[in-house]
Amino acid sequence: MVVSIERVQVLGFRARAQQLDRTDGTVTDTAVLDIGVQETGPDGGRWALFNRGLAGPTLAEPDLATLWTVRGAPHLYRREDLPQIAAAVAPFSDADAGKRIYDAARPLKAAGIGNLAALDAVADAMRSVVTAPLVKGEVSTRVAALMPEPYLRFCRPCDATHLYEMPFRLAAVRAGLELRAGTSPPVLQPIAGFRPADHAPERFDLIRAYLRLLGPATPKHVADYLDAPVKDVKAHWPADAVEVSVAGETRWVLSADADRFDAPRPQLVRLLGPFDLFLQAKDRPLLVDDPARAKVLWPVLGRPGAVIADGELAGTWRPRQSGGKLTVQVLLWSAAATRLRAAVTEQAERLAAYRQVRLVKVDFAD
Repeated sequence: MVVSIERVQVLGFRARAQQLDRTDGTVTDTAVLDIGVQETGPDGGRWALFNRGLAGPTLAEPDLATLWTVRGAPHLYRREDLPQIAAAVAPFSDADAGKRIYDAARPLKAAGIGNLAALDAVADAMRSVVTAPLVKGEVSTRVAALMPEPYLRFCRPCDATHLYEMPFRLAAVRAGLELRAGTSPPVLQPIAGFRPADHAPERFDLIRAYLRLLGPATPKHVADYLDAPVKDVKAHWPADAVEVSVAGETRWVLSADADRFDAPRPQLVRLLGPFDLFLQAKDRPLLVDDPARAKVLWPVLGRPGAVIADGELAGTWRPRQSGGKLTVQVLLWSAAATRLRAAVTEQAERLAAYRQVRLVKVDFAD
């Protein structure tokens, strides 16, 4: 018999699995670092870790490292895990690599160059160029000079010829390169003593990690998260995944987690960054069933953060910082009790402490 799981149980499971209810922790025992924590914007990966109980020296190098990985975005990982992460984020197949590099696959195919071979060729060139910290633009210029035409494109805004962006980003890990923390534009540097693992242990398998942290899910949800073909995800689907039903849809969860949906919802309020893992789930209608609210939360450009209250998404927030002063603008989706406003204000104080500035106002939109 297929177990039926309610929406509220799914959201509670994810909040607990992602340790949003935690007030203390270490890099070692932080679950989201197994899948990677997106480091985009001032309230990116480290704010996500702060929201999961990490603080102070725990958030500093050398415990963490930043790599371009899933969807070409920068993600934080434990430095000690980088060899296994390199194996985990590698494309499943040549077709998968082609999907992940988008329009760069077309000229490669026309030239008879395989997508995986192309990533390796770009990685070789990057490795030869980046022998010490080097800003991204200079890396791109030097690598472009080493590569033949199928790897290159003309960029109108720059009036220059570059490598295609996604092969450049996805090849960096294969080249053993990381992003120096806090640099903009990004600075690439060699990972000391790096040698990729032959395979990824189960803990770092991205399909398993998605099910463990964002389940229950379908192969399409996972494929959309990875930018991988559904066929490849199905071919690597865990043998110990079991069927469940969510709102009448067949989904899967790891068998070890099948009995973890009955726990009470975590009683918490957090200001999630725009790219927090909780918001990265590919079943957005489950998270936010109002299309108008979803459009505000996930615009094409300029995403706000999200307010999560007791397992539910309850509104959006945006920071406004001027010098050492911070204002947080909050839009709650329903009439907020005094307790919720007080809790949001407390979280805004935590954000100010994290940014090392002074909170001057929490502006609740009516």
